[in-house]
Amino acid sequence: MFAPDFLRPARVAALAVAAVAVVAAGVLSASGLRVSCDGPCPPVPVTDDGSVVGDRFWFLHRDLGPRGTITVRMTSMTGTITYPPPGHDEIVSGLVPWAKSGIIVKDGLRPGSRYAALAMTGAHGVRFQHGYRHDVAGRPGGVSAREPRWLRLTRSGDTIAGAESADGVRWQMVGTVRLDGLADTARVGLFAASPCDLTLREAGLGGATQECRFTQAVGVFDNVTVEGGNGSWTSESVGRMNQTDWEKHINPSGAVQTDGVIRISGTGDIGPAREDMAWIAEQSLTGLVVALIIVLVVAARYGATTAPDRRRAVTVGAGAFVAGLVSTGAVLPVSSAVARSKGVAIQALPVSIGVRVVVGTAVALALSAMLAYALGALTRRRWAGTGLALAVVALPFTVSVLPLLPDTTVEWLLRVTPAAAFAVKQTEVEYPQVTAYYSPSTGYFPLPWWAGLAVLGAYTAVALWSATRRVPDRSGAGAAPRGRG
Repeated sequence: MFAPDFLRPARVAALAVAAVAVVAAGVLSASGLRVSCDGPCPPVPVTDDGSVVGDRFWFLHRDLGPRGTITVRMTSMTGTITYPPPGHDEIVSGLVPWAKSGIIVKDGLRPGSRYAALAMTGAHGVRFQHGYRHDVAGRPGGVSAREPRWLRLTRSGDTIAGAESADGVRWQMVGTVRLDGLADTARVGLFAASPCDLTLREAGLGGATQECRFTQAVGVFDNVTVEGGNGSWTSESVGRMNQTDWEKHINPSGAVQTDGVIRISGTGDIGPAREDMAWIAEQSLTGLVVALIIVLVVAARYGATTAPDRRRAVTVGAGAFVAGLVSTGAVLPVSSAVARSKGVAIQALPVSIGVRVVVGTAVALALSAMLAYALGALTRRRWAGTGLALAVVALPFTVSVLPLLPDTTVEWLLRVTPAAAFAVKQTEVEYPQVTAYYSPSTGYFPLPWWAGLAVLGAYTAVALWSATRRVPDRSGAGAAPRGRG
């Protein structure tokens, strides 16, 4: 079934080097991490399932029993954004689209604990959000003293329901959620949060890098009533706040109560975006480009110097698959352990996704090797087969991981070239309710992983069919005359 002539020491050694490159690069990347804070580092928000999330906001809160309701009228929402980028003193008025202020029920004050919130946003109207990933749209539009928004959260055991009203009389349900095991005494109150303002800076030949500018949101409320709760109000931040010059000297985040009117200001976010640095699985695979290049060169040169047949193609693919499986399976836990030893939070990786990344990456390397073998067999020249394989697989993949070319160009390449298959290593999810730089250079591919593998598989099948059709399958035949070059 396998071709023994491929398993020569030099080729086996090259595949071993490819595997070592993946592991070494991942470990080096993790080893270079550093965590530093002004004073003790705040706790990293981690959910019950181990996911690292964003959970930083100002919270004016009190107790809420197993059954109860909080109702408020919101009359204003304003904000500020640093401009130009950090390092300058100028501040302009404005809200980022997903700034939010409203009411929330939270299972304690630990960053990462469960919650359900109903909030006004900067540009997306009222939203009911829970579990850091779930978002339900309410009525669109803004808020003002002339057109206030009434917000209500009702708790019935583990179930939280959110409703809104224009007049405080006629209510419209926005969403409900069940928070299993919610403590008998939860925290309920008003909050404000504002994620950083995303700015893109041109880099390379049209690529971009991202910067985040400090922002702050301010919500104004009155007619605040709480039923089913007791105790006094407490004002504090969840997560670290009031660390910037703007907050220290001009407008600190916090809550101010005057004659029944509450003004609450805050920064940060509640959602899936990681404000704190967390190590994700994809960061472990920085050496994949090097491994891919080695595999393509070995396979293309072998294809150019032997009579093409399916047995040899399978052997080439099997060798690359083993190298990819061993290296990827090793680098994920090892690099994560190194990052953890540096004090870095580790993003939880579900078993199903971990298996997909490990096995899928190995399959992508195997198919890439078989494609390179076929290209070498078709061209019958070492340099031509190698160059063609690098051009159609390695080059598009390389430009996708670096901010060199415009995103539209890179996304097109990752749709129509064999490099589309490496979408299999993506572990991050794109969320509509989070403003982020969703581009190939930050780990987001235009095709789902299965479609990317299908693109590479199609290229490989056509190339192998063409190569074996051009030179009939000669099982057991010796090597063809070597190509020059």
